[in-house]
Amino acid sequence: MSKPLSIAFIGAGKMASALARGFIGGGIAAADSIVASDVSEQARVAFAREVGARVQPNNRDLARQASTIVLAVKPNQVAGVLAEMRSDLTRDHLVISIAAGISLKAIESALQPGTRVIRVMPNTPALVGACASAYALGESATSEDAQIADRLFASIGSTFEVKEGLLDAVTGLSGSGPAYVFVMIEALSDGGVAAGLPRDAAIRLAAQTVLGAAKMVLDTGLHPAALKDMVASPGGTTIEGLHELEKAGVRGAIMNAVRAAAEKAAQMGRK
Repeated sequence: MSKPLSIAFIGAGKMASALARGFIGGGIAAADSIVASDVSEQARVAFAREVGARVQPNNRDLARQASTIVLAVKPNQVAGVLAEMRSDLTRDHLVISIAAGISLKAIESALQPGTRVIRVMPNTPALVGACASAYALGESATSEDAQIADRLFASIGSTFEVKEGLLDAVTGLSGSGPAYVFVMIEALSDGGVAAGLPRDAAIRLAAQTVLGAAKMVLDTGLHPAALKDMVASPGGTTIEGLHELEKAGVRGAIMNAVRAAAEKAAQMGRK
């Protein structure tokens, strides 16, 4: 596991660049052992500049250059890519898919029998090294493959192994979750502006508040409700604000957002 990996990215977008930078920073792979393909010249140029790795326009040569293949294209492009590379990918390759909603069964059935596949759901904070990833193993994936996936994605944040049936829930929560938090940060800063704060100060205060609150949950191990109660003094300002959130149904709205996104991910996987 200490040996650097050879890694090929099919798709050289922002997420692929973020993952590659994390893998290099974590000592898991060297820049010269990473290669990426993309039909977009702009994406290839950006990947090469940010990562310092090799790029190419075609996919099929990748299988000869790396043992770990990261499928980092949009979900609607997966079928075409797998059909193109079916004869090139074998049981000697580990295929890691980060395409939302595309099941292990769909990927495995499009490849040669015995091809080792792992499905991972990362999120966009990978761009700043604060990713939350969950992964599920395919039928032929080994315990060593699981260690590789865990090691790779731990280099950019936190990882969790789950059953594939839970990956849609992961998509709804942590995959889509950053967007919900961005809305919360925007709303907090709008409230600050309404109360008289300058916009730039309001945004920074809101973002730092969310960051600090998240760190308290992770570092203390306390339930969020317990931490909330620590802030809400009897008859104070916080409980007054919490009352307004409850009246507006914010808690239920966030729960519904997670469930709706999870169901959409499940629908995508059924197509």
